[in-house]
Amino acid sequence: MEFPVTLPFKHAQKVEALKIQPDQIEEQFIRGSGSGGQKINKTANCVWLKHVPTGVEVKVQKHRERSANRLSAYKLLIDKIEERIKGAQSERQQKIFKKRKQKARRSRKSKEKMLDAKHKRSEVKARRKPPQID
Repeated sequence: MEFPVTLPFKHAQKVEALKIQPDQIEEQFIRGSGSGGQKINKTANCVWLKHVPTGVEVKVQKHRERSANRLSAYKLLIDKIEERIKGAQSERQQKIFKKRKQKARRSRKSKEKMLDAKHKRSEVKARRKPPQID
């Protein structure tokens, strides 16, 4: 059974790996909220999706068009289901871990090693200079 939107390749692979079926997903179009005036108040282009087996819900109103919101909602739902099922092995959690690791302070020992290597490198560069004649 096909999804009502054409998913990008990356998300289509996730759907197959996680065995998500389109009939497991409830879909509703509701009126959005926030700024936008008459357009928001009169049209139902906000998309609400719920994956019944896991209970994951998403509500998307990023774009003006219903179709664009629908695609964004399906992508977000698939990512959230992956995060719920895989936990720390999910793509999003791995990105978060990588950022934390990059921002973390170095340990004292590794900082000393790095500074020692820099000092040795500067000595090598200093020896390359021609001798100064006084």
